[in-house]
Amino acid sequence: MSQAKTVRWGILGVAKINERLLPAFAKSKHAKVVALASRDTARARQAADAAGIPIACGSYEDLVRHPEVDVVYNPLPNHLHAQWTKAAIEHGKTVLCEKPLCPTAREALELVEWVKSRNGRLMDGFMWPHHPRTERLRKLLDSNLLGPVQRVHGSFTFRMDPIDPDNIRLKPEMGGGSLLDVGCYPVYGIRWAMGAEPVRVFAHATFLHGVDIDMTGQMEFEDGRVASFDCGFNAPLRMGMEVVCAKGVVRIPKMWLPSPRGEFEVEHADGTDLCTVEGYDQITCMIDHLSEAVLHNRPATPNPYEAVKSLRVMDALALSAREGKPVTVARD
Repeated sequence: MSQAKTVRWGILGVAKINERLLPAFAKSKHAKVVALASRDTARARQAADAAGIPIACGSYEDLVRHPEVDVVYNPLPNHLHAQWTKAAIEHGKTVLCEKPLCPTAREALELVEWVKSRNGRLMDGFMWPHHPRTERLRKLLDSNLLGPVQRVHGSFTFRMDPIDPDNIRLKPEMGGGSLLDVGCYPVYGIRWAMGAEPVRVFAHATFLHGVDIDMTGQMEFEDGRVASFDCGFNAPLRMGMEVVCAKGVVRIPKMWLPSPRGEFEVEHADGTDLCTVEGYDQITCMIDHLSEAVLHNRPATPNPYEAVKSLRVMDALALSAREGKPVTVARD
């Protein structure tokens, strides 16, 4: 570990997501990217030089072993998440792994238990829980000013053009499909807003190239409440959530990728309030939260078991969409 109050990060791969990540690292209080890896040494060097990153690794193995790296960011395709997360943990690194943690709940549980057995530190790469707007929304829902949460609808869609089978999002062997790629956001968000786990789900999907390219789903809770979501690659960009309470409604535009203003709207008996939580980059918030956990030797939050719980719901949704009938969600 670096003696300074800076945590040294290494990134596996030179994927397009780095275009959003690197500006966020530049604003971080505690983190600095010191290494970048590609399976092609020349490509790693070119990308590292272009970004001013000192260490270029010609293999993922070289990066997870590197003594000057404290945290490994794993944005590789879904089917590689467990393999390279384990490799990094084996070499004493903390890991931030892109969502979904694994393609199935069984794989995710095995990974999380394995990390726990080695006293490792792992965080699932959802950004929205780290934005201060989310904490403010949590306080509002918990305050009971609007009464209990009764139902929730979440969405995340974007138009993939063309819908190309060569895209890794459409490869079933790589954990492709809209549910795992973007549906994981409203599934997690609904669990978060409801404060409970669904017990039964029902879903309809359109399948192409062996994966779902859109899905509409319903989740039933033990107390009778119902939530719904939709996701897909064939509709305009939508990423909002609506929380219906007994005495009001909370509407959250861009729930998964807040605008610089961080808006949300609260409709109640006396009118409608437009609230803002301005001035935050949620990627920077996520990076700093994990970096502070490393600096102070604390567990990562949210706990990675949250990923397992969401994937249990997604496993059930996927099965329901294929079989055309309601499916019970697996429990602990």
